[in-house]
Amino acid sequence: MRLESPPPTEPVPDAVEVVRRTAVADALLVADQAAAAAVAEGVKSDVAAELTAIAEATTLQAEQLGGEYDSGLGDIVTERSDASPSATTPEQTPKAVLTSLGDAATRTRAAADQAQSGPLGRLLGSVSAAQARYAQDLAGLIDERGPELPSTQIPEPPEDGAEPSEGEEAAATPASATEELAAVPTGLSAEELATLVLAEDTAAYALEVRAAQADGEVRDRAYDRSRVHRARAQAWALLAGVDGTDQDPRRVAYAVPGPETATPDLARDVEEDLTQNYATLVGVAEPGTRGVLVALMTDTTLVAARWGAPATPFPGLPEQA
Repeated sequence: MRLESPPPTEPVPDAVEVVRRTAVADALLVADQAAAAAVAEGVKSDVAAELTAIAEATTLQAEQLGGEYDSGLGDIVTERSDASPSATTPEQTPKAVLTSLGDAATRTRAAADQAQSGPLGRLLGSVSAAQARYAQDLAGLIDERGPELPSTQIPEPPEDGAEPSEGEEAAATPASATEELAAVPTGLSAEELATLVLAEDTAAYALEVRAAQADGEVRDRAYDRSRVHRARAQAWALLAGVDGTDQDPRRVAYAVPGPETATPDLARDVEEDLTQNYATLVGVAEPGTRGVLVALMTDTTLVAARWGAPATPFPGLPEQA
């Protein structure tokens, strides 16, 4: 006599696994689309080269995120459930790849904010920033609009140490922002916030000095960007509660590389350093409060690209270089 055992079932994934699988699925979808679009008839050589780079980068991202989950029960479960694969095949054109990249960047950015694991949030933030970068590069080649980018508005500090209300958050965020209002990052130490204030202020000073020494477009770009970093240093100082106090780490002047370092190279290095700083803090901040950090990480990645930084699958993660 043999007792009938219940049929095997797939394990139910927890929240962390759902986040991971979704990011892997997005990356692999882009990789498959890009690889197919790269060899499609009529695709220009420069576009094909970019699509190939995208396919390789997103494949690496999927692998670093742990790849596809396989319990070994897939065939059994499929047979018993009479399941059939979807008949829908994603469009395999450069424009479709651009859409998929933008969607993946948005979902992965949200996942980075909400992931319970700090290291996973940091990795997801880097992947999202890279996907936004590849999307912008591709958009320029095919004369399409790039993806919607998140607001980089740094939240204002809550008054009198109180938790910010929805109204207060709304006042600190542009009305045109399309995503949820940014939360004040929590879980960061006073030292970590001071380091961020100093990094932004140092970047502003270096670009101000170079703007004064340059001319033409380089001067204008360096000066405009220095004002952005100066404003961010002030916003973080206010949020950290150090503005105008003895704990304010900002100084009157900082060391700046000499003329042997060209201004575009200096500006690129400044933005890449900030990307790494923001990536570090994404891994430290509490879930649900990383949104503005990931947005700023994306912004510095894109600006570094405009100063000539090469594309990388994992911006801000030196261990992945």
